[in-house]
Amino acid sequence: MRNKVSLIILVTLLVSGALITGFNTAIDKVDNLEFCISCHYARAFIYQEYKQSTHYQNRSGVRAECDDCHVPKPFIPLVLSKIKAVKHIYHHLIGSINTIEKFDAKRLTLAKREWKRMKDTDSRECRSCHNESAMKFSLQKRRAQIQHRDAEINNETCIDCHKGITHKDLHEELEQEELDQEEESEEGFML
Repeated sequence: MRNKVSLIILVTLLVSGALITGFNTAIDKVDNLEFCISCHYARAFIYQEYKQSTHYQNRSGVRAECDDCHVPKPFIPLVLSKIKAVKHIYHHLIGSINTIEKFDAKRLTLAKREWKRMKDTDSRECRSCHNESAMKFSLQKRRAQIQHRDAEINNETCIDCHKGITHKDLHEELEQEELDQEEESEEGFML
């Protein structure tokens, strides 16, 4: 009986170790810029926007790549994000986002989902590089100093103000979409 329990524990440890090693190896293969831009629309579209951003090229020489902003570092959120990412592959394979035009048509919806995730996690991935306690506000432009102070007072997080910092200014489309919705509801009220 004792040998049986020991064998079960040993097999469980070996299988668990193999699964964790396999998962980490798979993560290493997909959490990099080359994998992220392997879809033709991502390379032709998103990557070109990224190359124009300060996350790609800046005065400090620090480069943030796709996984730095879009993939959580803690293990459980990392696993959950990979499970959710399967939807992107699925939608690419069934053809709902497999062209620039189709992707662009759904882009605002995808961005809203990402902004919500970032808001819900208090911009955790931003903070893995941008440490608020290390910021020297006196070196920032006056406007940035005021906005950072106000954000702290209002319990806001990075993504509340920094939408569109790396990708297309989709937040401008969001604002227009909200205005359009307001107009529609006002028209309905007046009828």
